[in-house]
This record gives sequence, structure tokens and C-alpha cells, in this order.
Amino acid sequence: MNEILTAKEIAAELRCSKAQVYKLMNGEVTGRTVLPHIALGRKKVVRRASFEAWKAANETATIPNHSEMEAVGAA
Repeated sequence: MNEILTAKEIAAELRCSKAQVYKLMNGEVTGRTVLPHIALGRKKVVRRASFEAWKAANETATIPNHSEMEAVGAA
């Protein structure tokens, strides 16, 4: 989990543009927390562990403990 990700890699994973990733890093996206990053001059990188924690913290829906299939099977 010590992997370092570039904006391009994050954009590919989120299926968005690099510009959107930089907006997330700069806190310019309403309703989302700032994407933690390390500034290396003009270049910004993100630790994989920080990215995974950021994704979990920014999920807008929750997954129920038991799926509907389990509930049907329990009846």
C-alpha cells in the first residue's frame, strides 16, 4: 500500500480527466473532501493508501450488511 499514484493513474481509476483530479486535490469540487496529495514542485502525487481512504470517505451510498438475496434465503 506504499504505492505512489500520479494524477493520470488516479484519473484512469476514477474514469475522469486529469483536470478533475487536480480540482479534487485543490478542494475545488463541491461535496467532496480534498484528495490528500504530496506536492513535488508542480507535480502532485498521492499515496495509494490515502487514495483508498479518500474513496471510502467520499462514497455517497452505503452497502447494507445483508444483500437482498440473503434476506430472501432467510425467509
